[in-house]
Amino acid sequence: MNLVTLRHAVGLVASAAMLAAMPASAQKYPERTITMIVPFGAGGSTDIVGRIAAEAMSKVLGVSMIIENKGGAGGTVGAQAAANAAPDGYTVTMSTTSTHVVGPLTVETVKYHPLKDFEHIGMIAETPYVLVISPKLAVNSVKELIDYAKKNPGKLNYGSAGQGSTTHLAALMFLNATGTDMLHVPYKSNAESTKAVLTDEVQVLFGSMPAVLGQIKGGAIRALAVGTTSRSPELPNVATMQEAGVPGYRASLWLGISAPAKTPASVVNRLNAALGQALADPAVAKRLQDAGAEPSKMTPAEFSKLISAELEVYGKIVAGMKK
Repeated sequence: MNLVTLRHAVGLVASAAMLAAMPASAQKYPERTITMIVPFGAGGSTDIVGRIAAEAMSKVLGVSMIIENKGGAGGTVGAQAAANAAPDGYTVTMSTTSTHVVGPLTVETVKYHPLKDFEHIGMIAETPYVLVISPKLAVNSVKELIDYAKKNPGKLNYGSAGQGSTTHLAALMFLNATGTDMLHVPYKSNAESTKAVLTDEVQVLFGSMPAVLGQIKGGAIRALAVGTTSRSPELPNVATMQEAGVPGYRASLWLGISAPAKTPASVVNRLNAALGQALADPAVAKRLQDAGAEPSKMTPAEFSKLISAELEVYGKIVAGMKK
C-alpha cells in the first residue's frame, strides 16, 4: 500500500469512527434532500467543485444533495441567502475566499458577518492563484520580474477579474511584499483577464488555477509561481511564491461548505464527517485535482480559524486600497 492509498484509508476509518460516535439523534439526520447553494453561475470553478462534493456526499449521507446556483455581487447574494436560511442542516452553501473574506470587506451591500452568521463545516479544496506572464515579457523568474518592475516602475500592466476581486488583491499582496509598482487593468471576469495576458494587453496576471491551467499546459502563457505554500500537483515544476523569494506570501482560492448560524453542532459534525469520507475517496480526489483543485480536509474549528486569519490579512490590503 503506497502513502497516498494509506492516507485515504486512514481518512475513511477516521470519518467512519466519527459517524459511529455520534448520538442517535444526529445519526437520524439527514432524512430528506439537502440544498447546497453555489453562489456563482453554473460552469465556473466553484460550481464544478461544488457539484463534485455534492455528488460524493450524497452517496455517503444516503440522501440527495442538490445544487442551487445563486450568483451576484461576487458571490455575496448567494451567501446572504444561505445566512438567512433555516439552521436545520437542509440548506448549506459553498463558502469561498470571495464570499467569506473579500466580499464582506469590499462589497458595501453585504449584511452578513462571515463568522457570526455561519457555522463552518469544512474545506473541500484549495486552488492556488498562479503568477503568469505574457509570452512576450522577457523574464524567466519571479526575481527577474521584480527586478524588471523596479527598474521600470509603472511600465508593466497587471490584469484582474475586477476591482477588489480576489485576483486583484492577490496582485496587490505581491506588489506590497516586493515594493514594486505596476498599473492595474481590471476586467469583468477571469476569462477576460486571461485573454488579456495571452494577447499582451497586460503582462502580468495572478490567475485562478482553473482559468489558466489549460493555457499554461498548452504553452500559451508562462507560470512563474503558485500562491499556495506547497507546489501544485498539476504544476509540479512551478515554484511556490515563497520558494521564489517572496517570504510569507500566500494567495489561494479555497472552497468549503458552511451552514447558517445556530445549525446544531451534531449536524455540523455529521456533515464534516461525510465530507471527510467523500474526500478520502481516491476517485473524488482525482476529479478535484483534474479541475485544478487540491483536496484539503479540515475540522469545523480549523476552517473557521482559516477564515478569521484571512479576514485579517485581506483586511489590511483593502484598508490600504481605501487610503
